[in-house]
Amino acid sequence: MEDRGAPQDPQIGLQAEESKLTTAQRLANLISLFCILSWRLFWMTMLNRSAPDAPPTLALTATEIGVLDRLVKDKPKARRKTLSHYLIKIARLGGYLARASDPPPGNMAMWRGLSRLTDIALGAMVGEEFVGN
Repeated sequence: MEDRGAPQDPQIGLQAEESKLTTAQRLANLISLFCILSWRLFWMTMLNRSAPDAPPTLALTATEIGVLDRLVKDKPKARRKTLSHYLIKIARLGGYLARASDPPPGNMAMWRGLSRLTDIALGAMVGEEFVGN
């Protein structure tokens, strides 16, 4: 019997093995991009734990903040819009439930949420170019 491994979930990870790049230069460029993405993801996850009261502009663009404000509804108790407030919104896009008893979101929930946010923010920027403000 052949072992096919665990089923692949397209929402998990960067799917680097699916790139099928043929030259070393292209592979090096892809790895460089993945390093930047991974660093940002880990940095935001750790910021949520170490500096939750920081301003959201420390880690997010104005477009990302605007998209999150429109896309993810605030919890009734939300008072201040801190960095932690927006990072929880990103995690909620990735499936984090944000219940009172839940631990802080991890890298996987942040990755799924950031991936969705990036797609939506790019769509918003392209739409703005065609339609205008």
